[in-house]
Amino acid sequence: MSWSLEIAVQDLAGVRAAMAGGASRVELGSALALGGLTPSLALIEAAVNLGLPVHVLIRTREGNFDFTEDERAVMLSDVRAAVRRRVAGVVVGATSGGAIDQAFVAEVRELAADVHVTFHRAFDTLADRAAALESLVGLGVDRVLTSGGASNAADALGELASLVRLADGRVEVMAGGGITAANVAAVARCGVDAVHASAKAFIDEDVPIGLGTLAGPGRTQRAITDPAAVKALRSALDELSGPA
Repeated sequence: MSWSLEIAVQDLAGVRAAMAGGASRVELGSALALGGLTPSLALIEAAVNLGLPVHVLIRTREGNFDFTEDERAVMLSDVRAAVRRRVAGVVVGATSGGAIDQAFVAEVRELAADVHVTFHRAFDTLADRAAALESLVGLGVDRVLTSGGASNAADALGELASLVRLADGRVEVMAGGGITAANVAAVARCGVDAVHASAKAFIDEDVPIGLGTLAGPGRTQRAITDPAAVKALRSALDELSGPA
């Protein structure tokens, strides 16, 4: 068995690092420290032009996944715009009353046409993930990103294996959440179709003035995509796959 490797990135340097490390595709967002937000159209276009399949995160704000009517309308417009820019996929997630927001996801699926749709880790906030998975299958979603309901996917191997069995090939199960080269083999052995990781490193920077409540002045750190971390993940998966 071989596994797709998706890397979450937030800039063109991240896309290039993912390519250099052997990633299968990228999930492109902005503000990944906040869980990720919709990137700019210019960034989407530039990323697509680099040639690696780009799946764009569609999320209008940080916080929970119960969106207002206005927020859903904005995200649907973002889906339209992303599809027009030849992305390989869109990544969404919305909940309502403790379950999948089926009306919203159905609209996304229709707008996406032949572009892949991934339901992100909003899935992990739901108590009845088995029912949620069945809903996503019925809605025609291509892939679900999940940590098995834990903060770290490596802590929920049993749940991941259970979701894989339940999916039964009807929807791809992609594991994500705290995945590194050290634990990716254990996660992959659960039978998931793909793994998702940030493969990040941090660089120190000096900021002379405060730029917001979460960005005060002084020494700070910024996350970047580490091509060596991507390569280590790819190598671990390839070793598990064995000879071609």
